[in-house]
Parts: sequence; C-alpha cells; structure tokens
Amino acid sequence: MINYHTTLFDQTQRSIKSQLQTFVKEDIRKFKESKKQFEKVSEEKENALVKNAQVQRNKQHEVEEATNILTATRKCFRHLALDYVLQINVLQTKRRSEILKSMLSFMYAHLTFFHQGYDLFSELRPYMHDLGAQLDRLGVDAAKERREMEQKHSTIQQKGFSSDDTKLEYNVDAANGIVMEGYLFKRASNAFKTWNRRWFSIQNNQLVYQKKFKDNPTVVVEDLRLCTVKHCEDIERRFCFEVVSPTKSCMLQADSEKLRQAWIKAVQTSIATAYREKGDESEKLEKKSSPSTGSLESGSESKEKLLKGESALQRVQCIGGNIACCDCGLADPRWASINLGITLCIECSGIHRSLGVHFSKVRSLTLDTWEPELLKLMCELGNDVINRIYEAKVERMGVKKPQPGSQRQEREDYIRAKYVERKFVERQPVSVSLPEHGTKVQPQSQEENMHNIPEKSPLTGEQVTASPTGRSNDSGTQHSADDSREHLAATIPTNSLYEPEGEKRDSSVFHDSKQLHPGLQLYRAAYEKNLPDMAEALAHGADVNWVNTEENKVTPLIQAVLGGSLVTCEFLLQNGASVNHRDVKGRGPLHHATVLGHTGQVCLFLKRGANQHATDEEGKDPLSIAVEAANADIVTLLRLARMNEEMRESEGLYGQPGDETYQDIFRDFSQMASNNPEKLNRFQQSDSQKS
Repeated sequence: MINYHTTLFDQTQRSIKSQLQTFVKEDIRKFKESKKQFEKVSEEKENALVKNAQVQRNKQHEVEEATNILTATRKCFRHLALDYVLQINVLQTKRRSEILKSMLSFMYAHLTFFHQGYDLFSELRPYMHDLGAQLDRLGVDAAKERREMEQKHSTIQQKGFSSDDTKLEYNVDAANGIVMEGYLFKRASNAFKTWNRRWFSIQNNQLVYQKKFKDNPTVVVEDLRLCTVKHCEDIERRFCFEVVSPTKSCMLQADSEKLRQAWIKAVQTSIATAYREKGDESEKLEKKSSPSTGSLESGSESKEKLLKGESALQRVQCIGGNIACCDCGLADPRWASINLGITLCIECSGIHRSLGVHFSKVRSLTLDTWEPELLKLMCELGNDVINRIYEAKVERMGVKKPQPGSQRQEREDYIRAKYVERKFVERQPVSVSLPEHGTKVQPQSQEENMHNIPEKSPLTGEQVTASPTGRSNDSGTQHSADDSREHLAATIPTNSLYEPEGEKRDSSVFHDSKQLHPGLQLYRAAYEKNLPDMAEALAHGADVNWVNTEENKVTPLIQAVLGGSLVTCEFLLQNGASVNHRDVKGRGPLHHATVLGHTGQVCLFLKRGANQHATDEEGKDPLSIAVEAANADIVTLLRLARMNEEMRESEGLYGQPGDETYQDIFRDFSQMASNNPEKLNRFQQSDSQKS
C-alpha cells in the first residue's frame, strides 16, 4: 500500500502540478503582457486627446500635428484592445479546460489506487480471519491466567512468612555464566560516602553491578584472582563485607547475615575456580610447548618452569627483606614493582599503580609470566637494598612507617612521600664539578675488565662477577674470563666498525660513586653492572638518559651494553631509558650490542622497539654489521625482526602485533641468553681471521 501511495503521489504531481504550472507560467504571463500594453496605449490615447483639445485655432501647424497623433493613437488602441480581449477569452477557456483535465486525471489516479488497495486486502482476507481467531484465543488464555493469578494471590495472602530472603544458592557452573546475582548496597567513593542499592552479579570471573535493569554493567573487579573478600565489623551498618583489589576496595552491604555469608562464599569460590582454570590453561600450554630443535631444548624447559607462578615467587622471596611488603611489612607479598625491584602486598600494589608507570610498574608474582632477565633484576635488588636508599632518613625525621593494618590514606601518603617526593632519601654532596650535560669518564682497560673471575650466585645459581664494590653482578651473556679475553683479542682489532678505546677505561678511577653527580654515578654503575648503585643514583634524581658529552655522548644504556650485562640493560629500560639514543658516531645500543655479539641484548632491544634501520656515521645498520661479523644468531634475529615489521605494516593500522612464530623464537632466544648463553654462537671468525 505504501508503494501504491507513492505511485498515486507521483501521478498527482504529473496530472496537477505539471499542467497547472504550464498554465500559470506561460498563458497567464502572456495575458499580463497584453494587459500592460493595453494600459500603456490607453494612457497614450488619453494624452493625445488632451493635447488635441488644447491646440489653438489660429495655429494651423499644431492643429494638424495633434490631429495626426490622435488618429494614429486611436488605431493602435483599437488593435491592442482586440488583442487584449482575445487573450482574456483564451485564458478563460484554458482555465476551465486545464483545471477540469487535471482534476479528471487526479480522480482516475485515485480510482486506480483504491482499486489496487481493494485487490490487495482481498488477498489478505484469509490471513485477517486467522488473526481474528488467534485474538479470540489470546483473550481466553488471558482470562484463564488472570484467574490462576488471583488464586495464587489469595493463597499467598493466607500464608505467613518469617523472612523474605532472596535466593541464597550460588552455582559456579551455571549455564549462563552467572555464579550469583542479587541486590546489594554499595558505598560510594565520594566525600559523602552515600549508600546506593544496586543489582550485583558474579559473571565471567568479574564482579559487576547495574543501576537499572537495561543499563550496561559496571565492572567493580576485572579479575577475581586479583582480589580478596573479608567481613567488615568496624562500621556502623550491619551485614557489611569488603572486596579488595590492587586498585581499589568496594564496601558492600547485604540485606541479612545469611545473604552476606552467601555472597562471601560465592566470591571465594569464584576466586578458587578462576585460579583452577588458570592452572589448567598453564598445563595445556606446558604440554603444547615442545622444543623444535635440540639447541633450544634448555630454553624451552626454563620457559615451562617460569610459566608456573610459584617459581617466580620462591626465587624473589629468597632475597633479603622480600618475605614482607617493602612499604607496610605485611608477610607473604604476592606483587612486585619491577622497575624498583621490590615486593608488595595487594593494597600497597594498588597504591603503586596509582602513582603511574613512570614511578612504579606493578606485576603479580603468581599470575604474570616472568622473563628470566626480570627475575634476575629482582634478585639483584630487593626490599632491604631499596629501603636503605629510600628510607635512609625515616628514623631521623621521626616518620612512622605504615603497618599491615594501617588505613589506605596513611599508606598512600607515605608511599607518595617515599617514591614520588623522595623525602627520605639521603642527599649526598656532589664533590665533582661537571659540565651541564655530562663529563668525561676514565674507561677501563680490556685486561682489567676481564680480571674478575666468575662465581656462582648463592641466590640465582647464575654466573656473576665480583664488582669493585663487592656486590654481585650479572654475566648472563658472557663467557668465562679467559674466553672473553681471547674473544676480544681475536675479533675487535680486525673489526673496522668498532674501536673500543681500551686505554680510556681505567677502573682505578671508579672511586666512591656516592660522591659523584647522580648522572655520572648512574653512568659508571651501568658499566660496573652495579644495580644497587644505579638505583641509588636514580633515587638521587639521575636522568636515566643522561648524556656524557665528553665521551662520545654515551648514555648509561650504552655503557650497560659495553659492560656486557643483560640485567643492567633491562633495569634501565624498565626505568624509561631510550632504546634509540645514538652516540656521536651514530651508534645506538642495538649497534653496540651487535658489534660486541651480545645476542641477549640484541633480542631485548628488538623487543623494546629499537630502530633496526638506523645507520651509523659509516652508513651501516645493525644487520649489515652482523653480516660482516658473521654472527649467525644476531643475523637471524635482525632478519626475523625486519620480517615481522613488514608483516605488521602489510596488515594495516589494525593488524596483529606480529607473527606467533616470531614471538616464540624471540622468547626462546631470550631464555637461552639468560639461562644458557653457551648455546649461543656469539661470534664466528671471518675467513681472514681464520687464515
């Protein structure tokens, strides 16, 4: 019918609008033009009559002229008067015929429209009869349901109820995924602490609520594995309990004690179920991950061990002070700040998250996967080391450190003063005058650099080297001292891309680093692989990207590469070091790691987004350097990284972050670089060297 009506409208426009527009625009326009000419000639005729009457008798010439003008004007007037009458008659005739013709066409269009409608509804007559029958049945069913409801209502009124508690059961295996749902009072986080009644539900491993039935759910806890639930008896309201997550806490109130117990059990059961599901996924992943080649077997085994969260927890908690929260002292912390190297309880970790990742990067020791270099970083620092730095003046200032039962605001004020404002750090006087952006550092000779003998770390079981300050250092990407000495002697003199300036590195000038400028302290400690001194330099305000303008504009990250420590590089990157800063010769950390054959560092920098296309002053990028050095492992890594980059670009703006095979290979290289460096063929001598 809508289509028929559209057709009727089109026909109406054609029959009335189009025809009448022609009549108005053409015929009436001609009539108006004739009328104007007639009126103009009439006026001229009147003027000629007046002029003819005014001529004097004795002026014969003027009498003849006026008579001639009057005669001509009368002739023109008679001619135009006939034309004007003709146009009037034509217009009147057309007006009758055109309007009547349009109206007749309009009536025929309606006749067609109504005829089509009649035919259409004649076809629908059986369906309309069926609808009528269904309507009658609906009326009968509605009357029957009404009678049943009235009977139930009467029965309910006759019964007495001692309580009106809602459903108390919960089901973690519910088909719709909702473990439990119902109304709870929620305390707002505003200044007035108002209580609002909301519809809560536990679903998809989350705690959510809705203000109205059709509103989108608001997530209170994104992952139930990251939260705990406890009773609250220290507030005025009854039946209250609290759900605590790393980022916030939510105070809730049930309608009765039975409901409160049911909700607490539902949350606890959901947490246990979520942990169990996570464990099942880890087991499947362990079964799925099998080594593809014999050379990657050890790396895959280490990866499988690290997938079990307890491994990271046990290793990190073995470090001094790590069995209690670094900030409040709560036992058995399950969270860590990876850029500070400390362990935290769940409430303090939430406060650390609120500081921002430029101050603290929080990870779970049980839920997250830990890379081996991050574990070694945690083992090099620890709560005791960091607290000696960041709490050096706590006792002298008379500041009370938070306890496990302290309020959140008290903890937040203390943590902000400790890490953001650094109020408790011992400020040391700077005894060395420095240029504005850097100073010259006396380098260490190759022979002295290889003087220390590797030992086994009692904490990690990895190979470490004693530093000048007596602290243990990482050597995850180094061979023994003799192998390194032979390696440097064999490769560096013949490599035209890298001149180490060995006579500039003298460890004798690495005196008391605490009396140095913070930037220079960080710079020297990075080469010495001394993470505690590096953490202290950062606490004193050192710029992690400090540039030594008198030594080829080298940064602490490049110094860490030259020192050969993967963990030192990881520590600087976690604290915001730029992976693409280049020295005066145009070489960035990736260039130096490639030249020195540090496969683990190359892998780390590529994962952190290092620019693999950057060229040095000789126009060589890292790939060409690795090819000239005949380092097969690094060539493989760089080519894989370049292929992965091309894949991302071809997939467009919303493409995947990279190929899974590429990610697996990089992960295996990282595992070997930290746990089995001897499996990496770091340098292959060129034919000229062999000859």
